[in-house]
Amino acid sequence: MSGAVTRYEAGEAFVRKMDAEDPLRGFREEFLFPLHGDQPELYLLGNSLGLQPRKAKQYVLEAMESWATLGVDGHFRGERPWMEYHVGLGEQMARIMGARPAEVVVMNTLSVNLHLMMVSFYRPTPERSKILMEASAFPSDQYAVASQVRHHGYDPARTVIALAPREGESVLRPEDILETIERHGQEIALVLFGNVNYLSGQAFDMAAITRAAHAQGCRVGFDLAHAAGNLALSLHDDGPDFAVWCTYKYLNAGPGALAGAFVHERHANDPTLHRFAGWWGNDKRTRFLMKPDYEPTPGAEGWVLSNPPILQLAALRASLEQFERATMPALRDKSVKLTGYLEFLLDRLPPGFVHSLTPRNPAQRGAHLSLRFSKEPQRMLETLRSEGIHCDFRSPDVIRAAPAPLYNSFEDVHRFVGVLERHARS
Repeated sequence: MSGAVTRYEAGEAFVRKMDAEDPLRGFREEFLFPLHGDQPELYLLGNSLGLQPRKAKQYVLEAMESWATLGVDGHFRGERPWMEYHVGLGEQMARIMGARPAEVVVMNTLSVNLHLMMVSFYRPTPERSKILMEASAFPSDQYAVASQVRHHGYDPARTVIALAPREGESVLRPEDILETIERHGQEIALVLFGNVNYLSGQAFDMAAITRAAHAQGCRVGFDLAHAAGNLALSLHDDGPDFAVWCTYKYLNAGPGALAGAFVHERHANDPTLHRFAGWWGNDKRTRFLMKPDYEPTPGAEGWVLSNPPILQLAALRASLEQFERATMPALRDKSVKLTGYLEFLLDRLPPGFVHSLTPRNPAQRGAHLSLRFSKEPQRMLETLRSEGIHCDFRSPDVIRAAPAPLYNSFEDVHRFVGVLERHARS
C-alpha cells in the first residue's frame, strides 16, 4: 500500500481491496477491543486512550513474577533486570520520535515532565518573560504555564501570549504564528506549542516554528501528546530545545502510563542548566557512591528524578514492540490514507450535515478529524454508541474520530460513515 491514493471510491469493493492490500493489517490482531454485546467495538479513540496490546498483561505478569521470585535481586538478575529495563525502551521511543537515544527518556507523566522542562528552559527576565502558546492548548498545559509564570512573580494575563485563530476561522494560520514570533520575539522567553492540537486536530510545522523562535533568541518546546505515535516526527533535526508527550494515546501504554521527554543534545552536557534533581538522574558511574553533590547523567536522563515503575514500563514495552515492527513511515502512510478516506466519505454526506474543523491538507493534521454536526452532537454520540462505535466529545460541540493505523481498517471508516449517513437522512 505504498504511494498516495489518487482516487477513493465509496463502494465496499474498494474497502475490501484496500484492507486486503494493507501490509499492516495483521497488527489489528495484536490488540484487545472492548465489546459491544458479543462483537468488538468499532474503536476510533486512539487519540484519547489506545487499545491494550495483547502482550501487555504477559509482560506485566513477567515483571510481577521476577518480583515474587527474586525480590530486590530483580534489579540485577532475571531475563530483564530492572536496572536497565528502561534503556531499550528509550531507544525504541527515540526512533519513534525522530531523536537520538541520549535525547529521549521515559519518565513521570506528561504534566510533570512539562514542569521539569520549564524549570530548565523557562528562565524569564524583565526584558524577556513572555510565553507564546495556543489559546486552545489543552487545559493542563495552560494550568502548568500559568503556575510557572506565577512562580517567577509574573502575571499570566500579561505574560502569556495566547494565539487564537482569526475571527470566523477554526485553525491557526501558519503565517500568523511566524509573524507573532517575529513581532514579539524579543520579549518571548519560551515558545510552547502542542504540535497536534487536541481540539482542532491541526498539526504545526515544528521545524519552521523552531527556526523562527531561535532566530529571536527564544527557547522552544512542544507538547507532543497527540503527535507521538501519530506523526512521523524528526525532533533532533527540527531542533526544539525540549518536548514532552504521554504514551497512553496512540502509543497504547495504558491509562496514566509513563510519559516521555526529549532534550536536544546541544544541552546534553550543560550542568549549568537549572533543573530539579533526583538520585536516578545522577551520573550512573557515581550514582551508587552516594555522594552529596549532584552530577547529572549526560542527555535527557539527567532530568530523571526517580527509578521508573517497572510494571508501567512492561506495559509500554508491549506496544513499542509493535511500533518497532510496523515502523513510523509505514504507519504514517496508512494513516494519511485512512483519514483521507474518512474525509472523502464525509464529503459525500448531505450538504450542511457535518463540518470538519481539521485542515484538509494531510501535512497539517494527524489521524483524527474534529467534526461539528448540524444536529445535536450529544445525540449523535449516543447514536454512534448504540451502534457500537466509540468516538469522543469535546465541549462545546465537537466529536473527534481517530482511525489509528495500527488497529483500525478501511472497513471501520466505511462503517462509521455509513451510520452517520443513515442518521443524516433520517
